[in-house]
Amino acid sequence: MERTTQLVGQSSSFLDAMERASRAAPLDRPVLVIGERGTGKELVAERLHHLSSRWDGPLVIMNCAALPETLIEAELFGHEAGAFTGATKARTGRFEEADGGTLFLDELATLSAAAQDRLLRAVEYGEVTRIGANKSVRVDVRIVAATNEHLPKLVEEDRFRADLLDRLCFEVITLPPLRHRSSDIPILADHFARRMALELEWPSFPGFSSGVAGKLLAYDWPGNVRELRNVVERAVYRWEDHERPIDSIQFDPFESPWRPLAPNRQQLAEEHITILPPPPEPVRLSAYDPSGCADFRLAVAEYEKAILAAALEKCRWNQRAAASALQLSYDQLRHAMKRHQLMTEAPPSSGPAAS
Repeated sequence: MERTTQLVGQSSSFLDAMERASRAAPLDRPVLVIGERGTGKELVAERLHHLSSRWDGPLVIMNCAALPETLIEAELFGHEAGAFTGATKARTGRFEEADGGTLFLDELATLSAAAQDRLLRAVEYGEVTRIGANKSVRVDVRIVAATNEHLPKLVEEDRFRADLLDRLCFEVITLPPLRHRSSDIPILADHFARRMALELEWPSFPGFSSGVAGKLLAYDWPGNVRELRNVVERAVYRWEDHERPIDSIQFDPFESPWRPLAPNRQQLAEEHITILPPPPEPVRLSAYDPSGCADFRLAVAEYEKAILAAALEKCRWNQRAAASALQLSYDQLRHAMKRHQLMTEAPPSSGPAAS
């Protein structure tokens, strides 16, 4: 597949990194490529491969972050049929596929501890063992690995093996971010713009206005060259006047007056609050204030009537259920209801015989 992105630049920091890659390429030693997202780590790996004596061998690329942890080892080293659930047939791993060539491991820092152990043995002895196999296989592979992490710090935090880092860091090429390559921004912008204009079949590329050129230089480019390419290509395809310099550019493609607003944390918390209905008012069991009671028998009778009424209400006037709740027999409850004239207060649907 033909590459649509090339290594373009003239700044001293960029040229120094390319010079280091060119000098390391002929040596059959592992190389680490360090850089932020979008700085061109994979392109540098291709340069290392094509300038080496392995240029006619395979260049196998594996993104270690694109696979779940349970599949990384099988992807790297292969597996035999029946080695695990779903392994219906034997499969060669990336190491065997890259035999005689270069294996590029992107996002190296995401490898699990178990995969790091197996990778260390492969780098140190030149042997790999498929999962489920008893015999190892000799491989002749050059390792080029890339990450945007500071690996020595990960070693201090016990997140990366120190001995594996020692094997892989024969040469370390650190790519400068675009904000430190300001002199390359106009060159890269013109390069991507002309490619896009050619794709759109424009007769010529009219260039950028001075205002847009200034904005390109002033922007911080957190996504580096990849982000610059997207911004420039978007500006070209949106521009309708092919004869005038491009005078409009948008850095944030999500910018819109109608984009949904993210609720703040307080709003999210309020949305997840469950509003409970107010508790029912407690049944007043005392008909009289004890401190002002002047008729003991009447107070006791009213209190007993309130207890019966509350039990019947709670049991939806099911007399058998109310009797059970009050630990009375059905006849005792009926007698008490008659004494307190509660038979006539029952709902129409629940007569005295309700049970």
